[in-house]
Amino acid sequence: MSADRQTITVYSDYVCPFCYLGRQSLSQYQENRDEELAIDWRPFDLRSQKRRPDGTIDHSVDDGKDDEYFEQAKQNVRRLADDYGVEMDLDIAEDVDSLPAQIVSYYLREHHDYETWLAFDEAVFAALWEDGEDIGDADLLAELAVDAGAEADEVRSALDDETLRETVRERFTEAQREGITGVPTFAYDGYAARGAVPPEQLERLVEGT
Repeated sequence: MSADRQTITVYSDYVCPFCYLGRQSLSQYQENRDEELAIDWRPFDLRSQKRRPDGTIDHSVDDGKDDEYFEQAKQNVRRLADDYGVEMDLDIAEDVDSLPAQIVSYYLREHHDYETWLAFDEAVFAALWEDGEDIGDADLLAELAVDAGAEADEVRSALDDETLRETVRERFTEAQREGITGVPTFAYDGYAARGAVPPEQLERLVEGT
């Protein structure tokens, strides 16, 4: 990423529908800007309370999110999708693990240019929320990475790299230490906005207007 490119920090998890919707809002704000606002992506794990030591998800763990919670969340997702003119295949991705996608995304961010990472990042969101695909699947992630300009072998090596996996999990912990309790969180110049906020709120965050 160019050092002189204006950036907005975005904490997100691919399985969060509000992160997808927040990115749609950010895209709509970007359309009215003269210069591109680059994304400084920070991974966040919504499933951290359910993860076993080996990184797999224990769906039997009670995280306090009952049927009523999910129904309310679905209603909010549908409302925001209508507001932003977005068609979504899913309301909630309860059974999808985003950790593999976040590992590959982190690898691409560190080893490729910004455009390659961004193409992959947007493709992961689209694969899950527009096409209803399993973004925890290594073959799908390899396909998306190749389309973005990377190599399939890189993806498989990244997913097998235990050091990289631990680094990504450390980034999750780091986000929590920084006070991030929910996603998406947009941060700019010491200020933050949480949730799939509308484009005009992102404009106020960045431009102070």
